[in-house]
Amino acid sequence: MEKKINIDGLELTYDETGPDGGAPVILMHGWGCDHTTVVSIANALNSKLKVYSLDLPGHGKSQEPPEPWGIEKFTELVEKFAREKRIQSPILIGHSFGGRISILVASRNHINKVVLVDSAGIKPHHSLKYYVKVYSFKSAKKILPYILGKKRAEKVIDAWRGKAGSADYRQSSPMMRAVMSICVNEDLKRFMPSIKAPTLLLWGENDTATPLSDAKKMEKLIPDAGLVSFPDCGHYSFLDNPGQFRAVIQSFLLK
Repeated sequence: MEKKINIDGLELTYDETGPDGGAPVILMHGWGCDHTTVVSIANALNSKLKVYSLDLPGHGKSQEPPEPWGIEKFTELVEKFAREKRIQSPILIGHSFGGRISILVASRNHINKVVLVDSAGIKPHHSLKYYVKVYSFKSAKKILPYILGKKRAEKVIDAWRGKAGSADYRQSSPMMRAVMSICVNEDLKRFMPSIKAPTLLLWGENDTATPLSDAKKMEKLIPDAGLVSFPDCGHYSFLDNPGQFRAVIQSFLLK
């Protein structure tokens, strides 16, 4: 059942399914998605577990943050959601961007179990070409207003940003673009050794957004972690191989 909750003046939409009294699960989708994207994960668990599937701020029907947020602000919101709903020791499931939040929440709270699905959290290493493009862009932002004037420069810079950015970036609002720029540059490796809950890493072997090498780093850094990867699957492993994904996650969480 889709519901709404107001946290610190921000309206958050979430879907609540499963039996009252079932162990609580907080399920978080990836960037540019909403709770409907991960409904197959909720459906695999809500016969026995109480699943709270969030539309993260700026996604789905939830309001955008009032200012550019980093992962800390998203984490604080999820922690406040848990307190408002009186959720104790939840299971955390995070896909991609939702995995970032799961990592930080799990590093400082009592958590039952964690499932990271093709999760972000490892800052990527970029080529020289990437850094040349980034620093050229930053230089242009400083210089163009003096050459073209402020308003014209803003239009040129925005067009350049739109062409150069990822599809997720181009499809985001100006506020969420700012949020994304902050979050993708946050490396969460330092928090991973503090995760005490049993952690399952589920990954597509052909994932190019968050490569399998990231999962292997997480497996080494998180004390009680295990990795299951799916051949011929990409960044949405739960959609690419729903049968095996369902079997593995049910084995970890329901048995």
